[in-house]
Amino acid sequence: MSVTPGSADQPLSRFPAHGLPAGELRDRLRAKSSGDVDWRSGRIWSLVYSTASEHDDVVHEAYQQFASENLLGPTAFPSLATMEKEVVWMLLDLLGADPGTAGGTMTSGGTESIVLAVKAYRDRARVQRPEITAPEMVVPVTAHPAFLKAADLLGVRAVPVPVDHTYGADPAAFAAAMSRSTILGCASAPCFPYGVVDPVEELADIAARRDVGLHIDATIGGFALPFVRELGYQVPAFDFSVPGVTSIAADMHKYGYGPKGSSTILYRDRGLRRYQFAAYTDWPGGILASPTLLGTRPGGAIAGAWAAIVYEGREGYRRIFSTVMQATQRLRDGIASIPQLNVIGDPPMSVLAVGSDEVDMMTVADRLETRKWRIDRQRDPDSIHLIVNPTHVPVIDEFVDDLRWATHDAPPAGSADNGATLYGVTSRLEAGADVEVAVLDQLESRYDS
Repeated sequence: MSVTPGSADQPLSRFPAHGLPAGELRDRLRAKSSGDVDWRSGRIWSLVYSTASEHDDVVHEAYQQFASENLLGPTAFPSLATMEKEVVWMLLDLLGADPGTAGGTMTSGGTESIVLAVKAYRDRARVQRPEITAPEMVVPVTAHPAFLKAADLLGVRAVPVPVDHTYGADPAAFAAAMSRSTILGCASAPCFPYGVVDPVEELADIAARRDVGLHIDATIGGFALPFVRELGYQVPAFDFSVPGVTSIAADMHKYGYGPKGSSTILYRDRGLRRYQFAAYTDWPGGILASPTLLGTRPGGAIAGAWAAIVYEGREGYRRIFSTVMQATQRLRDGIASIPQLNVIGDPPMSVLAVGSDEVDMMTVADRLETRKWRIDRQRDPDSIHLIVNPTHVPVIDEFVDDLRWATHDAPPAGSADNGATLYGVTSRLEAGADVEVAVLDQLESRYDS
């Protein structure tokens, strides 16, 4: 239902004439959150990453201690500058980089990390390959749309590459997509839709032979995959141990279990990082140099990320991912016990999609939501998307039982409407809609109705 701002149904909020007492304000906040998903009980399979309450307490305390500090002024807050450097160094160590030559920065999230990486490759090409007037990057269709956003912002054309039967990027198509205007190739570890790691070794070899860098979007797997490998699971090579991998984005606020707003962009050669930076020397306010897109850089996110790593160490993260992978195996065993369903591809960690050649997965998702599960839907193929965290350990059996119930007597695959699904949203658009217009309308309505 569309509601006009300022109507009786949705009155406009006016700036308050008087403030509320702290206790009443807390009550108001609790009331506002009453309709939010109960992520602490494992009813959501995306958006929130959480582990033991003691870990979360440590991270939140660190965030609160530095909530007002601003890394825009590193000389004023050298503690934050040091913590940022240490987070970057620890991630470079985890991902197999040479500390003598590698470098990076923290960012506010995976999207900023990807945009900065594309900027660095573009600006380096302007200096080293000035003959390129219309730069391109080769991007698998499963790569995060942040690459497309970077393309729009930075004037770098994204050349799409299909996936093969493994649901990873097709190496032959990747090679064919390279041109004289290519300034970088992209791959995912893993891709978000299916949890599949692209064939990084093959893609890196193709890129290196063309003298082109390869950026790895490991925003979701950069923290998890090294520990999953240490636990004995089969993990494809994806990090700086692969010659030809020249940069990696890895989020702290996903499987690093840091606070929201913490990620990293890492470079094999810190000389590439310099092209990420910006400096403005003629402003009346003084010389302004910025390593990232943001000016103000919230101290809480940096301190919380640092605290998460230092609190857990390798041993703690191995323990967390042992729990996560055991829960993931229980979930996969449960899915395998439902004959109509299958896991798409061969995801090596705890991100997966569940599809079917027999039943309509959109109906399955709708039914699951009647039992208070929040389900993300996907297309190509129709599937539901699941990311496993420690919060899911107590509810795996209940979810599998409800998934079996939702699948039983569901209509045939493809029999429901073919409307478009929305990432991060439980609904979908009507079939036949102008998808881009409809999505922008929904965004607008979020603020205006």
